[in-house]
Amino acid sequence: MKKSFGALTLIYPTPVWVIGTYDKAGRPNAATVAWAGICSSDPPAVAISLRKSRYTYENILERKAFTVNVPSAAQVDVADYCGIVSGRHEDKFARAGLTAVRSDKVDAPFIAEFPMAAECRVIGQYEIGVHTHFIGEILDVKVDKSLLRDDGLPDIGKIDPVIYAPETRGYHATGRYLADGFSAGVKFK
Repeated sequence: MKKSFGALTLIYPTPVWVIGTYDKAGRPNAATVAWAGICSSDPPAVAISLRKSRYTYENILERKAFTVNVPSAAQVDVADYCGIVSGRHEDKFARAGLTAVRSDKVDAPFIAEFPMAAECRVIGQYEIGVHTHFIGEILDVKVDKSLLRDDGLPDIGKIDPVIYAPETRGYHATGRYLADGFSAGVKFK
């Protein structure tokens, strides 16, 4: 038997992404979002949802670009901080001891200390209720070389990304390895 919770944002998990932008004056900003995800594989793209009142919203409109920075579990405090203060009032990079690195592909900074970052060019935006859904085409993904597997691909266990449970406002780490994709379900064919 399942309990009904009604119309809520109660879907597990949501990512914890820190969005990097520059403001009109060229100052870097970092804002944590959880309303986000992959939305296309061709072109590779992500979607992030922001309220119009957010500083990052203005920055994305100005620069037509953002980065998606993935914090590790050891950086959960920094990720939380970037979501509870506004870049209008504080230099989050200076306060949290972060380094803004100018992206190679887009007009937005990525965070040097975070294990991975995606450079995104805005290719669309859509109004959905109180949010604007920004679609960012991924032009490049950068991963710290020490966090790669032997085959050269990113190792999720080494990256140790943070995930979020929205209704309980709780941060979590990813769990144990379960099975290989596109083969665990073959037994049902």
